[in-house]
Amino acid sequence: MDLRLPRLRGAVLRRPRRLIAAAASVVVLAGAGTWTAAASDEAPPVHRSDRVMAMGGGVKIDTSYFTAGSGRRPAVLIGHGFGNNKEEVRSQAETLARDGYAVLTWSARGFGKSTGKIGLNDPKGEVADVSKLIDWLAERPEVELDKDGDPRVGATGASYGGAVSLLAAGYDQRVDAIAPSITYWNLADALFPNGVFKKLWAGVFINSGGGCDRFEPRLCAMYERVAESGKPDAAARELLAARSPSAVGDRINVPTLIMQGQSDSLFPLGQADAMAKAIRANGAPVDVDWISGGHDGGDMEADRVLARVGSWFDRYLKDEKGVDTGPAFRVTRTGGIDSTDGAAQLRGASGDAYPGLFSGERQVALTGREQEFSNPAGANPPAISGLPGLGSAGGLTQLSSLGVGVSLDFPGQSASFESKPLSDDMRITGSPTATVHVESTSGEAVLFGKVYDVGPGGGQRQVLPSQLVAPVRAESGKDVRITLPAIDHEVEKGHRLRLVLASTDLGYASPMAQATYKVSLKSELNVPTAPGVKTAAVPMPAWVWWLPLAGAVVALGLLLTGRRPTSAAAPDPELAEVPLQITDLSKRYAKSADRYAVRDLSFRVEKGQVLGLLGPNGAGKTTTLRMLMGLIKPDGGEIRVFGHAIRPGAPVLSRVGSFVEGAGFLPHLSGRENLELYWKATGRPPEDAHLEEALEIAGLGDALARAVRTYSQGMRQRLAIAQAMLGLPDLLILDEPTNGLDPPQIREMREVLIRYAAAGRTVIVSSHLLAEVEQSCTHLVVMDRGRLVQAGPVNEIIGSGDTFLVGLAADIEDPLVERVVALPSVESAVRTEDGLLVRLAAPGAAAPSAGTPVGVGAVGVGIDEAEPTANGSSAHGSSVGGSLTNGSSAHGTNGSTTAAQLLVDLVRLEVPVASLGPHRRLEDAFLTLIGGSE
Repeated sequence: MDLRLPRLRGAVLRRPRRLIAAAASVVVLAGAGTWTAAASDEAPPVHRSDRVMAMGGGVKIDTSYFTAGSGRRPAVLIGHGFGNNKEEVRSQAETLARDGYAVLTWSARGFGKSTGKIGLNDPKGEVADVSKLIDWLAERPEVELDKDGDPRVGATGASYGGAVSLLAAGYDQRVDAIAPSITYWNLADALFPNGVFKKLWAGVFINSGGGCDRFEPRLCAMYERVAESGKPDAAARELLAARSPSAVGDRINVPTLIMQGQSDSLFPLGQADAMAKAIRANGAPVDVDWISGGHDGGDMEADRVLARVGSWFDRYLKDEKGVDTGPAFRVTRTGGIDSTDGAAQLRGASGDAYPGLFSGERQVALTGREQEFSNPAGANPPAISGLPGLGSAGGLTQLSSLGVGVSLDFPGQSASFESKPLSDDMRITGSPTATVHVESTSGEAVLFGKVYDVGPGGGQRQVLPSQLVAPVRAESGKDVRITLPAIDHEVEKGHRLRLVLASTDLGYASPMAQATYKVSLKSELNVPTAPGVKTAAVPMPAWVWWLPLAGAVVALGLLLTGRRPTSAAAPDPELAEVPLQITDLSKRYAKSADRYAVRDLSFRVEKGQVLGLLGPNGAGKTTTLRMLMGLIKPDGGEIRVFGHAIRPGAPVLSRVGSFVEGAGFLPHLSGRENLELYWKATGRPPEDAHLEEALEIAGLGDALARAVRTYSQGMRQRLAIAQAMLGLPDLLILDEPTNGLDPPQIREMREVLIRYAAAGRTVIVSSHLLAEVEQSCTHLVVMDRGRLVQAGPVNEIIGSGDTFLVGLAADIEDPLVERVVALPSVESAVRTEDGLLVRLAAPGAAAPSAGTPVGVGAVGVGIDEAEPTANGSSAHGSSVGGSLTNGSSAHGTNGSTTAAQLLVDLVRLEVPVASLGPHRRLEDAFLTLIGGSE
């Protein structure tokens, strides 16, 4: 059963929401989200090092350390969610590392590869571990220090990781800023609210941790005791409270950004309220942000959350005083449904001060006589307020703001009090309250309070905001003030408010004995409205403003370039038939005189080639493609396309089609309509589009007539490729064209590229899928850290290793194998099912010099011209075998010349050679090249 939150979606973060297992538990824990961000080639590469650290008592903690660039910088600790491990927060760690932080992640005790018992952030266990991690950071030469042994360090994390960031700030004064998310202030209050056991979350939590034997014995015994009795005792509350941030709340005095989920029955907004009040009372800056999602699902707003955490640390760790850290209070509101894709529309409301949960209270009169109802024997059937932990299946909790409810109260098991229809709209922001008088035949009552938004027509249209309920244990014969869950919800004019007090709830433990309750209303319903919080205006669709602006910019550019003479370099007639030649190309990082994204890059591409541009993140691939498209200006060197120097708006770019920054389509238009509209925008004649030819190559079929909003990711990618192919450009440039595609779609994309190049055109592909590059590309350019590592035909680069496969026309005996091993140029020879695997004693092939044409040389050797080489055939099905002379010119003395000598020696020994070729995959070659670059 998976208790982890739906992952926080990142730039590339728009991935499907995951189903959280039914009713996740104490989640002190139910998983923290993972933030991800798209890597940029213009950022320095991120270096990761893993190590296991001893914490004493035999406990070992598995850690990962991320850095990028040079010089001292602040550090950030990122904790993971319960049931997860350090890999969950890797993407966020890499993003913060690129932004100039030294980032340390770790798997908490009992998770991942870390040992020890789960202690629910025990100050003597998990919290003490964090202090030792800070000790280690203080010794790192790249970490900025406030003084000896005291690094400049912040802490963040969600749920379990958010709590440990708060605890670390309370127990270790070296922590300088924190950004906890969807977490708890007092774990006892979260699991035993008002003395009622939150059984569903707690039970699933124990199971998700691996069972009682994975926890500290005291925690396991406490859970079993409370689960059996159905009622928390003082010892249970004391045990959890001692491991809560509230226990050291008076010591947390560092800048704190609190992000709490509205869709969260585990750690509701009241936990964040207590947190904010306590830390602000210590004199520390505190901002509060109510995000849309939470442990019950919904939109985790990963992009916005990630950006705000980064700004918070920039301000308080880097001391960048000009950074905008956002408003003191912000809440995300749902403003309807996007008609194009069915997604809920989110917009923010903010205030200059945090209003708390009771600001701007408005009294709403309720009517209803004293009511009698029962607590059924066995507390069954239970009422349903929501489905804890299951909201991510469809964002059920978020749907309440759109007028959809899933709650259920059984007749005879609840009392209700109702208002008149509201005379105007009312926004509830905070916790409504009411006072009731309770009588019980058992001496006490357990009640579950909730306020419904009731639309015209009665109970059929009632909605429980955020599916939240407030439990309360009340003594018979006493008045009790009920504080209902904090929400942010718009109640429309004409709707009514209904206060319901139920005797049971699916998520909580109720008394098992039958009892009769009587409840009467003693006050009006006090509704907080937070008048200082203002909703931002609904933004117009982006294209409404950028399309006219873009048109004006294009028109101005055409006017200026049409009237002013340019100083562009004259075309080179000798390169008129060469699709691309790059010479000594360089691009520095912004505001840097000596740090390069691309440096002294030179290579050449010929007609008919499918060129793969390879390199790890930060190699400079996308920067190179942007310069090639005229999107950014190089600092040095030259790019020529068909002999013409590239500059912004160069006419020769009309012969280039590209998919570099990602294609944008109007979702309500069909695929064909989008392509026709795009071509019209170019101003070129319709007959020049070759629309049908491009569509045939892309293979979109009947999908062209459907609205783009109905397309799968694979169909959108193929439509983007078709758009790049409009006009059948002589040079096609594609950046990661297979992103988001499944294996069949990737195969289809491979066939598209091969078909396109078959007519003599040229394709350049940047990709991380080495197996696909090996099958679809004829030539490669390998980059690392902005420099050229190697360029040449795919088979040449793959074959530049030291191992060859000798295909045999007949079996050979051991003595003959031993004679091969005795050759001075051979280190080893082993028989395999495919032949004889020979490893040379002096391997190696020099990379081509700058400017070497990619098309020179080959290393595969075919014995029979009718058969392909042992290295296989090219992506287009033709043999890659080549003359030894050509191979020698490309590789000097260690490439094909060595293979030729091996062939001569084998023939001399009378080995029945049928074929001879390199035995290595592209992945092996790539890792060898990158691993050896400096």
